[in-house]
Amino acid sequence: MTLVYPRSAFAAAMPAAWRTPLVLLAGAWAALLILFHSDVADLAGIYWNSTTFGHCLFVPPVIAWLVWQRRRELALLKPEAWWGGQAIVVAGAVAWFLGDAAGVAFARHLGLIVMMQGAVVAILGWGIARGLLFPLAYMMFLVPFGEALESPLQTVTVAITMPLLHLFAVPASVDGVLITIPNGYFEVAEACSGAKFVIAMVAYGALVANVCYVSWRRRIAFFAMALVVPVIANGLRAFGTIYAAHLTSMEAATGFDHIVYGWVFFGLVMAAVLAIGWRWFDRDPDASWFDPAKLAGPARGQSDPWTAAGAAIALATLAYAGGAVVVGRSDALPAQLALPEVPGWHRVPLSTAAPWTPYYPTADHGLIGRYQDAAGHRVDLAVVVYAGQREGHELVSFGQGVLRENDRWVRIEDLPALAGGSVQRITAPGPVEREVATWYRVAGMTTSDPGQVKLATLKAKLLGGPQCAVAIHLSAERADGDARAAMAAFLAAAGPVDRLADRIAAGR
Repeated sequence: MTLVYPRSAFAAAMPAAWRTPLVLLAGAWAALLILFHSDVADLAGIYWNSTTFGHCLFVPPVIAWLVWQRRRELALLKPEAWWGGQAIVVAGAVAWFLGDAAGVAFARHLGLIVMMQGAVVAILGWGIARGLLFPLAYMMFLVPFGEALESPLQTVTVAITMPLLHLFAVPASVDGVLITIPNGYFEVAEACSGAKFVIAMVAYGALVANVCYVSWRRRIAFFAMALVVPVIANGLRAFGTIYAAHLTSMEAATGFDHIVYGWVFFGLVMAAVLAIGWRWFDRDPDASWFDPAKLAGPARGQSDPWTAAGAAIALATLAYAGGAVVVGRSDALPAQLALPEVPGWHRVPLSTAAPWTPYYPTADHGLIGRYQDAAGHRVDLAVVVYAGQREGHELVSFGQGVLRENDRWVRIEDLPALAGGSVQRITAPGPVEREVATWYRVAGMTTSDPGQVKLATLKAKLLGGPQCAVAIHLSAERADGDARAAMAAFLAAAGPVDRLADRIAAGR
């Protein structure tokens, strides 16, 4: 049997006042996604390949569902383009431009999402934006953030695990993020810190708090619980894995942990959090999401929807063009660079027992050499030079520097600074340990702070000046004696780090 519906029945599903604004919004979003296609591809790659941000794949359908839940209330409102929404577009465009100039992917990604949010407000209007406030705000979870939590959560995981091991009479000792038992040792690595679950639980907790609660006290309480429970659960998981290894073997415990950690653990934590908060749910499932009567009516600063869409696209295009102008700046470098001669030190072959090099795959020049003095101190000096920085060609970026992603070397702990440089203690199978001091030289400034590198890069791109960027890593193996004393002796002979960096980059 064939059922025939008149065309008017489909048209009635969408109020006539909504059709043109929605088409214009879809066109504006399409233009933004095409214009910033490299950032879209970057985000898609992060979502698909990073276990930390895999939850972002679920954010778009969640947003669509949130909007669908509000469809009846939205149908009672009339879209009215609003000039004030362009201020949000401008904020996103500025964030993207600054991120592009400074080489900060987070700022570019944030800027793109804010421009998309601003387009909604500008084309559909202030009243509808208020009705869609939570779905619009939830778009922020499309921006990957939270990697800074990894190091603190490593410390928290160790702090939870060690007392439990001692409570269960496991002879365990800890050195930084390395926990040793008679069977072997475990690294509480970034991937095991629980950061990926905490980051995902932020999105999950915000969603449940909005959908299931009306009281702000209950929302805040549930959200706080959603953050605390996975941290505690991750500490218990780490303890369980090590305790299982103590009772059985390293291979059996770690193999089981990878299965549970990847597929079961997070689901159980989500279920536990939801079960704990269930009895305090206070939202009526049939209640309206907002009162259309309170949001209806014209707002000041109305504009034509066609003009609003065109203005949003024009502002984004202006940011993109401005970025293209400033990002291309760079300095001319000598065809060949060389490590310096240092008084009282001579070059010797690099270590073959435990080779280490910093990882900068896009550097214009990379140098490394080993020096030794008459007292027997030995240090490795590694230098990388960039003529200029741009997307994918940056001095400071995720997965590069002292350690690469999935490196055989792992960080044990951060040590006190040396001559203004940050110092890490790292180890590799053997075991072999070394200390590595790091400095960056950008736009005439020397620092060990990656944030300062980005700010100096932004200043150089916007105001001009030296575009050359240099990273210096000075390291020494602990097996050769006092690593810190060896590095300090080398610095005393080589001179200030800023002059050393400038001399190498100039080819002198």
